[in-house]
Formats: sequence, structure tokens, C-alpha cells
Amino acid sequence: MAFGKPGIEVDSAFTRPDPLGLSFENTFGGATSFLRRSYTKALRGVDLAVTGVPFDQATSHRPGTRLGPRALREASSLQPCYPPYGWGFDPLTEFDIVDYGDLAFDFARIQDFPEALRAHIATILGAGAGTLVLGGDHYITLPILRAYAAKFGPLSVIQFDAHSDMWPDDDPARIDHGTMMYKAVREGLVAPETSVQVGIRTECADYLGLSVIDAFEVHDIGPKAVAAKLREIVGRTPCYLSFDIDALDPAFAPGTGTPVWNGLTPNQVAVILRQLSGINMKGGDVVEVSPGYDPTGVTAIMGAHVGMELICLYCRGLQEKGGA
Repeated sequence: MAFGKPGIEVDSAFTRPDPLGLSFENTFGGATSFLRRSYTKALRGVDLAVTGVPFDQATSHRPGTRLGPRALREASSLQPCYPPYGWGFDPLTEFDIVDYGDLAFDFARIQDFPEALRAHIATILGAGAGTLVLGGDHYITLPILRAYAAKFGPLSVIQFDAHSDMWPDDDPARIDHGTMMYKAVREGLVAPETSVQVGIRTECADYLGLSVIDAFEVHDIGPKAVAAKLREIVGRTPCYLSFDIDALDPAFAPGTGTPVWNGLTPNQVAVILRQLSGINMKGGDVVEVSPGYDPTGVTAIMGAHVGMELICLYCRGLQEKGGA
């Protein structure tokens, strides 16, 4: 396979003449949009918009996930000079994928944040594009699901996580990363009977009807069997996939606010995601990357690769429908 000419292209996030295609600028330089996609607010004809939500409010242990989107974009610069390995197609060449930039919000008015994010996502969905959201702590998934449910109705959710995020919390004014799924189910945004949490390894008294494939089961039955079980639960229902980076064991992803041992391995995650090809995925997120606790950058690298896999899952769905 022929690679491009590093040193010829630069800042393709701004200078790209065509939204489609791979990028060949030096990985260590240039404007760091996600996968070197064009930065734009113009969504006409766009298939998928990547957007960052640099927000953390109540992470249980180590704050800093507001810097996750920046780290994920930087890590992704290693990837866009060749198609994703093993998928058999190149979403960066075949689909119009853009970096929509970050959500703008007043950090001193936290109470306004949920509606600002919901409206931000609703704007993208209203233009006909899907979203890949770079977080940010896991609370961000709740306003995102509000926007998605307004368009698609209650969604199936596949949540990769160490925690269920189902601590009981019936106060609508509280903004808490540990209660977002509890509230999403209570608000009717999620269809529990077709939703599942993967990699869980902390206690939860009531999963409110969601299926659970905990970390022990993943290790026991293997990733292909896990994927088969996921496909059986979710079927062809409209699906949102949320990936908390602490689903991975902290040996592989130490840069997270809430590390828990006995987590998933990169191999397990890669196989599970690849085996989900063909689900009716409407959007997804990668959350809780906290780069300040990982000087190696490996956590962001993991997150960037998960982001690419989610892009492939989404675009495979578009292929099967014959377009966007």
C-alpha cells in the first residue's frame, strides 16, 4: 500500500481541499482535529460529526476529563494515514466525517450545561448527521441521550464501563457522572429490555431491567461469545454505544478518573467491537479519558482507537442502508 508524502501536507484540519480521503501530514505536527478531519460548522451532506465535550464536574476520584477531547484528538493523529486494519473499507475516504469542534458552555454556570449539550447534539442530528462525542466525564451521555431520544425514541444502549452509573438519584438538578444511566432509564430515554452493560465490576443493587455482562463473564466466555450475546440482546433496534475508558483495566488505560482492576483487555474490546458490525448504531461516545494521570499517553491512544472503531460501526450501518 502506498503511503502519502509526509512533509507535503500540513494542517489538513483547515487546508483539506476535499473532506474525503486519508491524511499524510507528519503525525507530530499540524492542527490536531480528530483523525485530521476538517474542522467545520457546516453540516450539509455530513455523515458523521465528531464533537468534543470538555466537561468534568463530579468524577469520583481524579478530575481532569475535561482535557480528554484534546488528548484524544492528538492521539488520533497516528491513525488517518491508512485505513483501519481489518475492516475491509475506509470510512475516511468513503464518508464525509468532520470535526465539529467542542461544545461552548460557561464553566461558571454548571446548571446551564445539560441543556447546552442537548441543544448542541440536537443541532447535529437535525442536520442529518450522526455523532461521535469525545468526553468529558460520563454525565455527558445523559443530555446526549435526551437529544437522541427526541429524534429516535427510546434507544438501546451498549455501555462499556467498570461502573453501572445507576446510583439512585431522583433529583433532576444534580449533575453526577455516577447517576446518568439511572436517570436515562427513569426518563424513558433508554429501552432497558434491549440494553446491556459490559465490563461491570462494581456493585449495583438494581439495574432497572438492563442486561449485564460483567468483567468476570467477559473473561470466562471470551469476546466473540460476548459479542454474540450483545447482538442477540440489541438486535436491529436503534442503538447508542457509550464507551467509558475505565472499562479497560488500568494496566492498559491508567489515565482515567475512576480506575478499577480486573478490567477488559484491548484485545477483548477490539474483538467485541469488530464482531458488532451490522448493529443499527445511531451514535456513540468515548468518555473519562483523563490524560493528566497518564504521561505515556496510552489511555488516549486506546480511546482514539475505540473512536475509530465506533466510526467504522456507524459507517458500516450506512453502507448497509445504501448511504446516509
